[in-house]
Amino acid sequence: MPVTYTKVEKITDAAAVKQAYRPTHPGLFEVVYAEGDYNSKLIACKAYAKGEIICPVEGTTPGPKRYTSVQTGKNSHIELNSDLVFMNHSCNPTVSLDTDSMTVVAVVDLKEGDNLTFFYPSSEWEMDQPFPCWCGADQCVKNIQGAKFLSQETMNRYFRTKHIQDLLSERDNATA
Repeated sequence: MPVTYTKVEKITDAAAVKQAYRPTHPGLFEVVYAEGDYNSKLIACKAYAKGEIICPVEGTTPGPKRYTSVQTGKNSHIELNSDLVFMNHSCNPTVSLDTDSMTVVAVVDLKEGDNLTFFYPSSEWEMDQPFPCWCGADQCVKNIQGAKFLSQETMNRYFRTKHIQDLLSERDNATA
């Protein structure tokens, strides 16, 4: 894996980007590049069973909270430095990004070509760059700001990292 991995926010020539692309996890998943802002996605290159580990999360570097980082503790973030940075958010996720075990795990049965998505508030307390959700899921939370802004009832529908569960408990105990 590369030491640094830059996610391009706006792609103006998807064909040229695709031609230069070298997957970081060949045979497991790959990026599908699309023109425009934040339109690329990560898809499975093979089928995965619910509960199957898709890959370990390796080659990360510690860094500040950014829109590309993943929170790994109450005050710590990492850069993924791989194609995993293209995993989009969904309120009906297909995988969990488990920063406790540093693995990506299928939360549903996946077929080749399925999108790999995770519920961003499962690891993010307060997003660096909140955004409106377009996922279209029945249980869509509409505005992705982080777990801090969601009820325990909503969060209970999803996989949560230990630091997020701890922060939710601290928040809810402080207001009780």
